[in-house]
Amino acid sequence: MSNLSVYLLLPFSILVGFSFASQAGINAQLRLGLSNPIQAAFISFLVGTIILGIIAFIQGGAWFKPNALTTIPWWAWLGGFLGAFNVAMSIFLAPKLGALVLAVSIVCGQVIASLALDQHGWLGYPKIEISVNRVLGAVFLIIGMILVAKK
Repeated sequence: MSNLSVYLLLPFSILVGFSFASQAGINAQLRLGLSNPIQAAFISFLVGTIILGIIAFIQGGAWFKPNALTTIPWWAWLGGFLGAFNVAMSIFLAPKLGALVLAVSIVCGQVIASLALDQHGWLGYPKIEISVNRVLGAVFLIIGMILVAKK
């Protein structure tokens, strides 16, 4: 993918970042109303599942290709588990850390994991070698996390 293509896609990634930051706060408010982070996560996933079901219905076509479920690697089923973990933990952490520290610490975790995922081409990502620029970018993010976490 060219640098231009990457730069054209960055605004969508930034929009996802806005969404993540907002979702944690919204779900934390849901937790306050329900007094339970797991129930809040369940409601959040239920609403998301209904929305995705409606979109899939509108798109039409077969829900699954023949034998599709048997060709999926075992670890691909962990996405739902990770999604539930991420939402439940963000609901728990948002009121304790605040939006900025939560967002920056999540991004730091994503960046650290992404260095390894790219380096080895794990989970279907393209193999992209670790470079000095990538490591420095990660280090600066970690320093930023430490700075925004200081009170």
